[in-house]
Amino acid sequence: MTKSIASRIEWCRQQRTQARTPREREGWHAEEEGLRDALFNRDHTTQYQQGPPAVFERYALGLKDGHVLLRTAAMYYHFAPPTRTAGTCDVSMRRLMGLTRRGEQYL
Repeated sequence: MTKSIASRIEWCRQQRTQARTPREREGWHAEEEGLRDALFNRDHTTQYQQGPPAVFERYALGLKDGHVLLRTAAMYYHFAPPTRTAGTCDVSMRRLMGLTRRGEQYL
């Protein structure tokens, strides 16, 4: 089961609070920013290439994973049958990506 981008961002934030070194905190922040950049179709690869290699790797991981999560959600939305029950509508793309009202605060 894939995790939504919003839950992955929150997980990175939680891990950052438990990081033991500044470099580890930078890595978690970079991974979080990579996830956000994938969501908003941005790319700060050049910026991160100027910094420590381990931090750049974490940014690249977040960016790549974010793109995969978005493609997975889009494929699920495209191929999944509509989820209708009495009085409800189809599941929206935003919900599939984990962007509920509660989740949007993480972006």
